[in-house]
Amino acid sequence: MRRQATISLPAATRPVAELPAPLPVDELVPGAGPWEVEIGFGKGRYLLARATAEPGRRFLGIEMAGKYERLFVRRARQRGLTNWLSLHGEALYLAAAVLPGAFAAHLHVYFPDPWPKSRHHKRRLFDVESVDLVLGLLRPGGGFSFATDFLAYGELVRDLLAAHPAVAVEEMPRGWPAGPRTNYEAKYVREGRPILRLEGTVTASAGGEGFPLHPGGAGAVVAAVAAPAAG
Repeated sequence: MRRQATISLPAATRPVAELPAPLPVDELVPGAGPWEVEIGFGKGRYLLARATAEPGRRFLGIEMAGKYERLFVRRARQRGLTNWLSLHGEALYLAAAVLPGAFAAHLHVYFPDPWPKSRHHKRRLFDVESVDLVLGLLRPGGGFSFATDFLAYGELVRDLLAAHPAVAVEEMPRGWPAGPRTNYEAKYVREGRPILRLEGTVTASAGGEGFPLHPGGAGAVVAAVAAPAAG
């Protein structure tokens, strides 16, 4: 049985079901600093570095692997960091049912599972039917960063985002100015493996008034009504 989603803060860990939805993130981590979200933070290298370097900002991490999520929580507490919260659970569920919309200034997704088998493609974080849900975490003008070593998937994500009417996206062929952001990235750079990196912004808030849905996702929605009764 899959463990229920949990939320960890500097002082406690609780089941997500005990808290209201959408999650009152500003009450859980007080302050005026903008929010950044990392989905699939693994061992938490980048999330810890950012939370340490930017105490005035607030950070929310989502991780499905329990052992990695607990590792990050332990390290963040040991460092005395107070500007973070961590969610253990499936990202698309949390985005759809738990997190508030349009609250984040930046979204980070590094080396997500590419789900290479065709029958698993709908599990991908970025797909025509899920992209608006993921981008919905960003406020208007919010930015996002993405990286993968699975180039076929990366190219699909690049083209998917480039086709979105509310997104501007560009590749980062020379990498991030400050160097690798995750353990995977550092390893792959040492090995000389190619990495596709993307940076972008959203021009509106997904789900907000006037927000244009991705044409591929909108095309996957089918509506049906009852046929009018014969007169």
